[in-house]
Formats: sequence, C-alpha cells, structure tokens
Amino acid sequence: MYAIGVDLGATFVKIGLVDNKGKVYFRRKIETPPGADKTLLIDSIVNNVKDVIKESGKQVYGIGIGVPGPVDSQKGIVHYFPNIKGWKEVPLKAILEKKLGLRVMLDNDVNAMTLGEFVFGAGKECDNLVCLTLGTGVGGGIIIDGKLYRGGSMTAGEIGHMPINETGPKCNCGGIACLERYVGNRYILERAKKAFGSNITLEALTSLAKSGNKKAVAIWTDVAEKLSVALVEVVNLLNPDKIVIGGGISKAGELILSPLKRQIRARAMKDQAKHVKIALAKLGADAGIIGASLLIKLK
Repeated sequence: MYAIGVDLGATFVKIGLVDNKGKVYFRRKIETPPGADKTLLIDSIVNNVKDVIKESGKQVYGIGIGVPGPVDSQKGIVHYFPNIKGWKEVPLKAILEKKLGLRVMLDNDVNAMTLGEFVFGAGKECDNLVCLTLGTGVGGGIIIDGKLYRGGSMTAGEIGHMPINETGPKCNCGGIACLERYVGNRYILERAKKAFGSNITLEALTSLAKSGNKKAVAIWTDVAEKLSVALVEVVNLLNPDKIVIGGGISKAGELILSPLKRQIRARAMKDQAKHVKIALAKLGADAGIIGASLLIKLK
C-alpha cells in the first residue's frame, strides 16, 4: 500500500510516494513560491501531488502533510507559520481533501519527522524520544511512552521557541530570545558574514571549520552552546532515551554534536545526562516525506 508524503517548508516543498516499509518513490522537490502566496502554494502542492500519483500509477490511500508551524492536527487547521506570511487559521485538510478527493492528515513538520525517525530511523528502539530539526526554523517533536505527544492544544514540541535568555532579539513568533533566533540558518549566516566580511554558505562554513579555521569553528561551537541551553532543559524535564537532530544545519555533524554532548554532560542533571543519547537523524532529506506518510495511518 502507498501514501503520499508532503514536507512543506519555507524554502522547498518535497513530495514523494511512500510504501509501508518507508521507501520513497517518485520524489518531487519544488521551490516554495516567492512570497508564499497561500493560493499559489496550495495549487502547487495539489498539482504536484496529482503528477506523482499519475506518474506512479499506484493506488494511493491518502496524503499526509507536515507543515512548518502550529496546527490542530485533529481538525486539520494551520494556526500560522512563523516563517511564511499570510497563513492564519487555514483549514488546509478540508481544502486539500476537496481538491484531491483523498483523505488528508496534517501535522507539524517536525512531528512528522519525529514519527519517521521513530518508526524507521535513529529512534527505532526508543520509547521516549525528542527530535529536533535545525534549518530556516527550529522545531521539535516528542515521543512519550511510544506515542507522539501533541499537548493540550495540539501544539507541543516548539523547542525552537523556548527562550534561552531573559532579554534578546525578537523572534518571528513574537517571542523574545527564542532558541531559533540564535541557531536558525539565517542568523548563523548573518554571523558568518560579519566574521568573514562577505556572504558565505553553510556548506562553506562547515568546510572551513573542518579545515581548522578558527572563526568558523567558533561559530559552530557557539551554535552548539546556544542549542545546549535549551536541550539541557529538555533533558532534565523529559528524561528522554535519545535526542535526534536533523535538518540542514545538522550536516555540520560533529562540529555541533561534540560540543553539544559535552555541554549536556556538564550541565544536565547527572542521571538524565548519563541516560540520554544524542544522535544525528538517519532518514536524511526523506525524513519529512516518510514521517508525513505515516500520518495518514493515524485516525
């Protein structure tokens, strides 16, 4: 049996046909339309989903979609997107079901990624798991006792919007000194531009750090230390078996992972710090697609 997984991001939308073993076929990756006009973006998703179904020739039993912001997954309503303007209380599930004639399930994109890693990836043997994705935005997903935890208003897991200082820069969500405001990719790139005097990509920053460039190493170490402030709180509060880190920024690998592990061992409570494992996500670029496809099996 097959489902369509849709990973809607502020920069790209990724779509794929997924079987019940988590294998992805007939991938599509499209740019999120400039300005992310709501109607244009929805129509783009619909047209590309139809193309994938037609191209595959397979019978599809539903569509799961992970979106970059708080949602009511039961009602299928997008509350808003912190990094995409113009979306407020949008009944996306109902709109897509009407346009596509298939059952649609909707959830936060990191909840979807978390499901993917829990079922098929780095969290397969964990009952209590926290997943974090580092990219344009910073999001989190939580598994407690083998079940996805969504919270009272279905919006749990917003680790990126935990404040890590009493004062600091304003975040797109309206908060002050949110984790995302320090470790989101646009802010890392701003820091890198100041350090090197010109624009630089994350890949180049990673390459420089791996070659020993002190300025580049210092930036990645600072990212890890800022991240550790929030994750120490998560470790102490939730006592997870594992924290899985994915997203584009995670490609820095040990440049983030090593200092992050040191900080958690040094700052978290002893028993929690000893128990938790920190690992990179295993599903890579397909994590959101695979996780979104799993949503359609939930009722």
